Amino acid sequence: METSLEKLAKLKPIFDKEGTVTAGNASGINDGVCALVLMSSEKAEALGLEPLARIKGFAEGGVDPAYMGLGPIPSTRKVLHRLNLTIQDIDCVELNEAFAGQAIACMRELKIDPAHCNLNGSGISIGHPIGCTGARITYSLAMQMKKRDFKLGLASLCIGGGQGMSLVLERP
Repeated sequence: METSLEKLAKLKPIFDKEGTVTAGNASGINDGVCALVLMSSEKAEALGLEPLARIKGFAEGGVDPAYMGLGPIPSTRKVLHRLNLTIQDIDCVELNEAFAGQAIACMRELKIDPAHCNLNGSGISIGHPIGCTGARITYSLAMQMKKRDFKLGLASLCIGGGQGMSLVLERP
């Protein structure tokens, strides 16, 4: 499907007649499935498996529900603080993209370089399978880290009610 700025400008707002969120800058709700296998490094070694990545740390956070979508800001700050890292230490980021404005606000507030974020697209371009998003972005992050030989990656997503979850992965 082809689009243009002119076509996108003609789309009607979704939530508020004066709003800016349209079908052109919001993720679709898509079917999807993803499975992850988690185990200790000892178990992986015993089974002769090479881990794709290791969970270095995770955190949850939240904001006023009126600002749904910004939950990744406090959860990311919390996990980076716990691990004594800065966003500049992170090689790539997979940030849930429910709405373009929400993702941009999180990127700006956290000072995430857009060139290091959602390297293969996210919810708006590839879909937003409700209930599968966390697994999908974690898998996408681990695969990007392997493909590009990155050491540290951040996966973060917003959850209804103002919640956010963030996870730092490390490649072996």
